[in-house]
Amino acid sequence: MKFYMGSVSVITSLGALMALPALASQQSDTKGFVEDSKLSVLNRNFYINRDMRNGGSFTAGSEPRGYGSEWGQGVIGRLTSGFTQGTIGFGVDALGLFAAKLDTGDGRSGLLALERDDERHAKDTQAFAGAALKMRLSNTELKYGDQMVNLPVFSTADTRLLPETAEGWLLTSQEIKDLSISAGHFTGLRARNDSSHDSVGLTSTDLAGLVYKFSKQAAGSFYYADTDNRFRKYYVNGNYVYPLNSSQSLSFDANYYNTKGDSSLATYDRLDNQAFSLSAGYSFGPHKITLSHQRIVGDGGYNYGIDGNTAIFLANSVQLSDFNQEDERSWQLKYDLNMVAFGYPGLNFMTRYLRGDGFTAAGTTDGKEWERDTEIKYVVQSGAAKDLSLRVRHAVRRTSDIANGDIDEIRIITEYPINIF
Repeated sequence: MKFYMGSVSVITSLGALMALPALASQQSDTKGFVEDSKLSVLNRNFYINRDMRNGGSFTAGSEPRGYGSEWGQGVIGRLTSGFTQGTIGFGVDALGLFAAKLDTGDGRSGLLALERDDERHAKDTQAFAGAALKMRLSNTELKYGDQMVNLPVFSTADTRLLPETAEGWLLTSQEIKDLSISAGHFTGLRARNDSSHDSVGLTSTDLAGLVYKFSKQAAGSFYYADTDNRFRKYYVNGNYVYPLNSSQSLSFDANYYNTKGDSSLATYDRLDNQAFSLSAGYSFGPHKITLSHQRIVGDGGYNYGIDGNTAIFLANSVQLSDFNQEDERSWQLKYDLNMVAFGYPGLNFMTRYLRGDGFTAAGTTDGKEWERDTEIKYVVQSGAAKDLSLRVRHAVRRTSDIANGDIDEIRIITEYPINIF
């Protein structure tokens, strides 16, 4: 395993921080390896239906298709152990994933929900198992092995039937009040519809970052990552909530990426850009209205995927489009409604409209696109089916400037979590 100077310096700094006055030690409060263990199973039923409009297509089976659908049942099992007692605690986290195909024809698969064979036909089943060893000193934890990560510069997606997983180590420290520090080195990334440990082809990602909570209402973060020695990302975020009264508030969220590619590698030779988004929200009672603006400036669009299929913490990254083309400007208007105020606890509704323009793509320097999303979700509040959820998502995207960009899509997702112990 290679350790780079950036990661080494962060780890050294963490050692120095541990000498400062700290929060109460989580390790001192541990009850034991078995006593703090948790075992849970998430049952997920996932259906996706995508219609490529106006002559668009994707490769399914042996030939292009304009229509696709996949339906599967997934089981996501997680065992999280406690830590052994003592100054340094040790533990293990295990993950077991299984998916079964319920329905999809040979010509309708390829929407990233089900694993496919060499002939691009959906497999009947998919399975993966992994584990990570962990150790903790005070409030600093080191985990090595297969794990799920959710950071702005490296993130494993959980937007289909089964989640992605990454292989490597991740260090997190919370020794100082309101400050969280992370450093990691990952050498493998398994795609959400694949069973191999590194189906994406990741060589390495080194990352470091911190999150600081300035007050109950304000927080900020900074992250850096170097992926495959090919391109580097810098990320900055700031968010603030301003309460107007007991039922109204304003919220602001700003995200910024600076991405630079290696000019000696053709795949990333044009990556030298900046991406930023700014959102402002107004919450009043059960309602929330959000307005967002996003821009990509420089050479190339914002690139992600080899560092995780959700490594894009921008406001206008939504169901079908990320509005991340070269030089793209985009706006979003979003409305959220919590129906508990109308006597329907657990029922939520969301709708949004986005429009982007001015981007560079094949054959145009003034591309345009728009997307409209609607989502309704219900979570059972009590009884034997407590926490059972049903979510329906519908999205429409239109653009004449991106190949296969016209899409109508429906997703239906049912989840039932079971906490065994």
